[in-house]
Amino acid sequence: MDIIKTPIEGLLVIEPQVFKDARGYFVETYNEKRYREAGIEAAFVQDNQSCSSYGVVRGLHFQRPPYTQAKLVSCTVGKVLDVAVDLRKNSPTFGKWFSVELSEENHRQFYIPRGFAHGFSVLSEKAVFSYKCDNLYHPEADGGLLLSDPDLAIDWRVPAEARILSEKDTKHPLMSEFASPF
Repeated sequence: MDIIKTPIEGLLVIEPQVFKDARGYFVETYNEKRYREAGIEAAFVQDNQSCSSYGVVRGLHFQRPPYTQAKLVSCTVGKVLDVAVDLRKNSPTFGKWFSVELSEENHRQFYIPRGFAHGFSVLSEKAVFSYKCDNLYHPEADGGLLLSDPDLAIDWRVPAEARILSEKDTKHPLMSEFASPF
């Protein structure tokens, strides 16, 4: 597997080795020993999966301390644009974001450490998105940022008029109104 460092410390794009032949393909999606050797030391305790249609944008979500989560995410069906925003107030990239396209064709994974907001937009007709989390979900620790924040200026690659959002995701604060707990 190849580990690609991003311009934001801690965010990693993982390109696993894919074995293809006439039958299809085989890919190892997680191996604790190999991931630890690559610097990913999270002990994953919860797996989640979502299925969404084109135009769905989910995010930007995080869990507040003491229930913060690191995530290893991938898209097993379709294609998404995955986005992480650095919320670590002592980070030189605080408030900056990075995006990567994840798809069933490229088999990429995105490692997002604790201290980031996370979201994705669906670029294909349908997408199945998988998350490995290193802490259990706690609804009382739920937090978010407004995904359409003009100061963040994230290009979700879905026109604003075609976006499908949850009501909750339309009510998150702007980055300028956010006091980071990280």
